[in-house]
Amino acid sequence: MLGALGAGSVLGLQVFRRSIFEPRSSAIRLTDGCGFMGADSIDMTRYMEMFSRHREINRVVEDILGGVRTTTQSNSPELAAQLQAHVSSMYSHLDQGTEVRCMSQSLPILFRQANGYRRQFTFTATGVIAEETADDPALSEAIRAHAREVTGFVQQGMPAIMRQMMGGGMMRPGCMMGPRGAQ
Repeated sequence: MLGALGAGSVLGLQVFRRSIFEPRSSAIRLTDGCGFMGADSIDMTRYMEMFSRHREINRVVEDILGGVRTTTQSNSPELAAQLQAHVSSMYSHLDQGTEVRCMSQSLPILFRQANGYRRQFTFTATGVIAEETADDPALSEAIRAHAREVTGFVQQGMPAIMRQMMGGGMMRPGCMMGPRGAQ
């Protein structure tokens, strides 16, 4: 079904959203306040571009003491800039307590415990290196789980995001897609 919808593209997700959630309206609200992968449309546009171009992204995750070191890069200068902007934006959301929910099974834990772990990133010519560590073993495991989850998005692109949406990510109670004004 995902292939028939063109799930490897942004257009596929738009068709899926419209056909399932809004058969008569082109006005799409991404969430009912849950913050679909970011608080604004700039974030959403960036995420959709990264998902659709996932084959141009390389990602290496190394387990380190208390967490992970991730190296995420692209040979495309504009995609490398988007990766850098994404990490910077996510860390800003974490620092400000502006939770980004609904796309990730592991991210809510990291937002709830944002003050309990260390994170730093370094921009490279082709992307970003991020290190996230915690002293709490449970939080360290949540950090590693999120790194694995993001790696799945990078490896599989739109099909991985569709599985998240249908498998408990965006479709969980209180976090759904629908027309503007629907609660």
